[in-house]
Amino acid sequence: MENKKAIKLVDKILENLDETGINTDVLVDDIKELRTYALEEQNPLVVKVLRYAYEHIEEHDSFLIPTPEDEPTDEEDSTVEQDVVSPVESLKYLLSLVKNLKNKGNISDLKEYRDLLQAY
Repeated sequence: MENKKAIKLVDKILENLDETGINTDVLVDDIKELRTYALEEQNPLVVKVLRYAYEHIEEHDSFLIPTPEDEPTDEEDSTVEQDVVSPVESLKYLLSLVKNLKNKGNISDLKEYRDLLQAY
């Protein structure tokens, strides 16, 4: 995101996640506020992902979406269970993606989050 206030808000959310984990009361409001910045920047992918994320958190009191994986190789298939990422880490990764939307890998991962959230 380009907006400095949006970047500060992402940093605040990440800091809160480190301190308190998924505190749905504050977290959902912060993500909704972040979504307004995405609306201003007219970024439909981020708007949608953030809406799906806060709706998911409201419904489940957690973030049950795994982090997007790199293309797995045959060797990695057998170790996927060992790479379980906590809900907090997955949400932190999702939020960190919106800070740099010029990175094509970030856009790709956001699209994967969108698809995972829709399918959940």
